[in-house]
Amino acid sequence: MDEQMGAVGAVFVQTNEERNRVLAFARDAEGNLGDPVSHETGGRGTMTPHLPSQGSVVLSQDRRFLLVANAGSGDVSVFRVDGVALERVGIVPSGDAPRSIAERAGNVFVMNTGKPAIASFRLADAGPSPDVGNETSLPADADPAQIGFAPDGRALVVTQRGTDAIAVYPVQDGGMLGEPTIVESSGPTPYGFAFASNGTLVVTEAFRAQKGAAAASSYGSAGGTLAPRTRSLANGMSEICWAVVTSDDRFAYTANFAESTVSRFAIAADGAISLEDATAGSIGERRPGLRDEDLSDDGRFLFAIDADGGSVVGWRIGADGSLTMTGSRDGLPNTIAGLAAR
Repeated sequence: MDEQMGAVGAVFVQTNEERNRVLAFARDAEGNLGDPVSHETGGRGTMTPHLPSQGSVVLSQDRRFLLVANAGSGDVSVFRVDGVALERVGIVPSGDAPRSIAERAGNVFVMNTGKPAIASFRLADAGPSPDVGNETSLPADADPAQIGFAPDGRALVVTQRGTDAIAVYPVQDGGMLGEPTIVESSGPTPYGFAFASNGTLVVTEAFRAQKGAAAASSYGSAGGTLAPRTRSLANGMSEICWAVVTSDDRFAYTANFAESTVSRFAIAADGAISLEDATAGSIGERRPGLRDEDLSDDGRFLFAIDADGGSVVGWRIGADGSLTMTGSRDGLPNTIAGLAAR
């Protein structure tokens, strides 16, 4: 497929190399991906496979900007997006080993994992503000996994693997963070998460990488805190890490690293979840590799990284939530990390 002809969307990943790059793939209406277009971030990656990166490559809420965390150089690259064409409009220092980014209404928060902290800056029409924002320290033993906004933008959530907790920060006027409410995770090693539009939060639980012990929990969010709905629902997989929720709020898909499978959970109106298919998606063989995932803006496709296979893998989403493989691209560095789709 020509990189622009017939394109209706795009998929972006970072290479996490010493000279870090973004690889941009045009996507057609059938989910097929074009050849990657390479853009240097101006920062450095860690040069190692399996970068923990729940949200190291994200699109802004208005889809005009792509933000990429350079874990090796401690900064965030900001690109203006036009299809697969990217214009780098700024690099913002963030702190030690940034690995997850959240943006809403121009407020950007970056989760740093070396010295655990949340950095912030503003994103305007021209790009990042020249003024560096504030920094909020995280507990030294937090081992944070992901940062993300609640649907109404009034709370910021951070999963803390090291303390088996979920921190909920109120977002105040001007983008400042208030004191967090700390909620005990239903299960150990809370990792990736995603919100439904009604505030239901689905969180993956890696259970300290125990074989076959992976699970997901759901919570209702209100008043700046979380209330469990479904606790530690096992899917029989290992090292579950990533989660996405469909735009119609019907399903959550989780990526299971150790088996390279995708599980489908149904989401009820009250926020409870049920396991519908533990292996709704697969790369075709049981081995480690499947990682960061995202949904296309039209809700028709799910894309994920197979780091060990050096590929981006795609599935078409059926009306019943079933997944049919389509649109994969191979031959990529095994250091690839982060994935954003539109």
